Order: sequence, then C-alpha cells, then structure tokens
Amino acid sequence: MKATLKKATPNPEHSFNIHKDIGHAILSAWHYHPECELLVVKRTYGTCLIGDHVGPFKNGDVFLFGSNLPHTFRCEQKYLESDTEKVGETIVILFQNNTWGDAFLNLPEISPIVKLLNTSKLGLRLKGATRRKVGKIAEEMLNESPARKLISLLSALEIIAASKEYEIISSNGFNPEVNSIDQNRINTIFEYTFNNYHKKVGLEDVAALINMGKHSFCRYFKSKTKKTYIQFLMEVRIGNACRLLLEEEFNMTEVGYACGYNNISHFYHQFKTLTKKNPMDYRYNYLKTEEKKFA
Repeated sequence: MKATLKKATPNPEHSFNIHKDIGHAILSAWHYHPECELLVVKRTYGTCLIGDHVGPFKNGDVFLFGSNLPHTFRCEQKYLESDTEKVGETIVILFQNNTWGDAFLNLPEISPIVKLLNTSKLGLRLKGATRRKVGKIAEEMLNESPARKLISLLSALEIIAASKEYEIISSNGFNPEVNSIDQNRINTIFEYTFNNYHKKVGLEDVAALINMGKHSFCRYFKSKTKKTYIQFLMEVRIGNACRLLLEEEFNMTEVGYACGYNNISHFYHQFKTLTKKNPMDYRYNYLKTEEKKFA
C-alpha cells in the first residue's frame, strides 16, 4: 500500500476546503497532501499513525498537520456504521500555507502564525482550553458564510499560536522524504502490523513481507523510521490498549490479552514505559478528567 498524495480542490466560492466526514467517509489510507490540515475528532476512537508517532486518538481530539505530513487514523468498525448512534464523525479543514497571500504572511503581526505552521510540519495535538475553543470554531465554520469561514480559520490559528497549548507529535528526526519503493515497503509493514498486533508477530514473518532477511529488515526499518520494529509494535499495541482502557469495560488482564500480550506483567511494564503510568492509573486519570468537564 503506497502513501497516497491527496489534494483538496476548493469550490469557486472558497480558497480552502472544510467538510464533515461521517461513518466510512472518515477512513483514509496512509496519505499526505500539500495542504495543512486542522482535524477535529468527534464520536470515534482508534489508533493514529502520524509521521513516526503511533498512539490512540479519541473523541474531542484536535490536530494540526503541516504540509506533506503522512498520517492515517484507524477507527473501530462500530464507529463506521451509519445506522448506529455512535457513528464516527470528523471535521476536516484543508488550507494552503499561503491562503491569505504572501504579502499578508509577511506582516509582523502574523509571524506567530507563520511560526506555528512551520512547527506543525511535525504534527500538533491541541490541549486544554485551546482544544475546546478551536473545536467549537471548526463546528461553527460549517455553517458560516465564505468570508466568515476565512476569518474564523485565521482566528483559530491565532488562538493556537498565542496559547501554545499543544504537543508536538512526530520526532525531530522524522523525515517524510522517502522514495516510492521505500514507501511501499514501509506501508506494507504498517498495514500488516495494524491488522495483526493482537497476535504473535515474528520478525521473520514481517521481514518476509518485503523479501528481506530478519537482520537486514531490522537495519532497514530503523534507518527509515528512527526506531526498531519491536518498539513500533509496542507502540501500536499500547496505543490500542490505551483506547480500550478509555472506551471499553475490560479489566486490565483482558486489555493485555486483546492487544497481544500473553504475559500481563510484561504488558504492565511496556505500558508504563510508554505512558509513564500503569493501566489502572491511566484509566482513573482519564475518568477524573471527564468528570471535571461535566461538574
């Protein structure tokens, strides 16, 4: 599966694209596009792959992706069915770096936004009040006039730039510039891992997918992703474990088994290595945060 180049073409009344995706429309292959993207997640959970980052995403998350940053979001099947009450939904805003024109972007007052867009090349996940404010702006933009949409987008970016309430997602060493052969190989590995993380995954089996020996594969994967395949597999498994802890009524042992761990002590160890919390604390902290929202 090759990373797909996608380009949004706005209609004649707009200089950028904003739309809502529902159900199966929220699915996308591993892809990139020259436009920046502001993404608001609604009523869905899953695992995201953004640059070299793997982790869970959830309802209420808001992301900002810079130009040409590869990404994909893998949702649970139940959020893709349009006849359910919990059908998944996202708001997608795609815009060029120079939507407002080069002269406008050279104004000193706009320099924080220019800096923000440069930082977003590694992907940003918004936090706190900024996440809620920007999510609300995006929701309102769907029904605004063309001129108001443009003003609202600039306002959302100004809020993000001023607050700096965000975390950078990909590592500084991430390099999306890979040739088509490498991209095909890496995406074959990604697809296999996403589909089989809950099973026993052998290095020999993964290496065979791209016609390599185990040792050559390990060197190759690390050279392209800046991490070992074992680390990547761990991130996929723990990312899905985080999702299950927040979404389902599974106990800790059930979550570990569902994510490919036959040794629960090993599951606890890897979970704490990545999240700095044990699974019970992770769930408890999330539930307490949700209670405060509605208090």
